Amino acid sequence: MSIIVTKGSLDWAYPPFILGTTAAAMDVEVTMFFTFYGLTLLKKDLNLKFTTLGNPAMEMPMMGMHMPMPNMMGMVPGVGAAAGKMMKNLIKKKGVASIEELREAAIESEVKMIGCQMTLDLFEYDRKDMIDEMEIGGAATYMEKALRSDINLFI
Repeated sequence: MSIIVTKGSLDWAYPPFILGTTAAAMDVEVTMFFTFYGLTLLKKDLNLKFTTLGNPAMEMPMMGMHMPMPNMMGMVPGVGAAAGKMMKNLIKKKGVASIEELREAAIESEVKMIGCQMTLDLFEYDRKDMIDEMEIGGAATYMEKALRSDINLFI
């Protein structure tokens, strides 16, 4: 299985790591290719934000109900940070693994994590700021894995 990871926000970080670690636990060989904003998920120090804009389906459990957040609310200063804090608290309260824990599980499960060389160069990231387990490769490296995969996901 191969997964292209293109988003680096808290809410977009969960699907690739959950799917990748679940597949690895089922003895599937998994390669995750982190490119553009997804590459930030391989930084040693994570400071993940929560995406409120462009997410009209977002509802937060509050006061026993599911409170929808109008898309425009994300433009109000501080709302995104507050929503992120609420989400992190909810994740902790419900006992959901953190992204750091899921990333560590991926490492322990021998999920191959490839950081995009072009993105490293484009955004001027320093290799020393990234996790040691990250391999570096480009589109051809990903394609080599994808062409041999039964499942290819773009997240």
